[in-house]
Amino acid sequence: MRNGRQRAVTIAEVARRAEVSPATVSRVMNGRFAGAPEVADRVRRAAEELHYSPSPLARSLALGETRTVAFVVPDIANPTFQAMLSSLSKSAAADGYRVLVADSAEDPEEEAVLAVETRRGCDGLVLCAPRMPDERLRALLPVLRPVLLINRGSTRLDAPSISVDYGVGIQQLAEHLHGLGHRHFAYLEGPAPSTSNRSRVEGLRSFAERAGNVRVDHIAAGSSSSDGYAGAGRVRETGATAVLAYNDLVAVGLMSALTDQGVTVPADISVAGFDDIPMVSYIAPRLTTVSVPYGPLGAEAWKRLHALMRGEVPSHNVIFQPRLQRRESTGPPPVPPSADRTGPAAAGPGRRR
Repeated sequence: MRNGRQRAVTIAEVARRAEVSPATVSRVMNGRFAGAPEVADRVRRAAEELHYSPSPLARSLALGETRTVAFVVPDIANPTFQAMLSSLSKSAAADGYRVLVADSAEDPEEEAVLAVETRRGCDGLVLCAPRMPDERLRALLPVLRPVLLINRGSTRLDAPSISVDYGVGIQQLAEHLHGLGHRHFAYLEGPAPSTSNRSRVEGLRSFAERAGNVRVDHIAAGSSSSDGYAGAGRVRETGATAVLAYNDLVAVGLMSALTDQGVTVPADISVAGFDDIPMVSYIAPRLTTVSVPYGPLGAEAWKRLHALMRGEVPSHNVIFQPRLQRRESTGPPPVPPSADRTGPAAAGPGRRR
């Protein structure tokens, strides 16, 4: 005993007791010994007598695996990534793996560094909503494999992927608002490098071309509640009667700012989010949004990554379809003061009262 601790027994001591080489002890402990059974028994007996406990790090090095995978996300504070992580972790644990998490803080350069560094210390990588350009990601893929991409499906990227059809989701929201009578929209955009934001922008462009009688003002924002709060003034300056937020967090921040400014949702302006995170069913008014099945998405991600790590061909790429959730944060546009209040509220683009 020294300083209250017992010295750890080394693999060399077990080898001397069993009269074998340290390499033989390592192979027996890792289940890779193909020699005589009596030799293996002698090693196990020596290890037991000496109370030898193999080092997890040494075992990982010997086996060439860590039984861990990494999950790299742009912002772990976002509930959508937390939902994916929870499902991914539970699915991986069922197969004896643990999940390490790295947060790139929405920085494409940091994301690339994190992806490479975490991959060096684990057996596989789930790269969630990568912000880096296609060219950079494509160049890194050989270093990152096995890797599974979430929300970055592209025929130019040679890696399995799971994604959400954000373009369809934003069109569902826009069509819902259009059906209520809105003709003037504002879109609080997400992070500029985000491919999912670009999908939303394309979806809104398709909607506007199809509808023909609408105006969509785009406002640079971000992905957090503080971004939504900060964008309230610019939203009001547009005169839009309905706002589509990049995600639910942005929508919640926006509604908080509008309330502080004396603007009523949805009487003065309608607000819609994206993702259907748990909290939006409990705020007032409850948020209209589109629901994305992030839990199942995490489980499907693990199935494909695990197949890759076993040298198998993963299942087909999957694109999840969002589902519209109509709630109380959206309603008809306000009637302009000069309009006949007995007439239809959808007669024109309308402005807040």
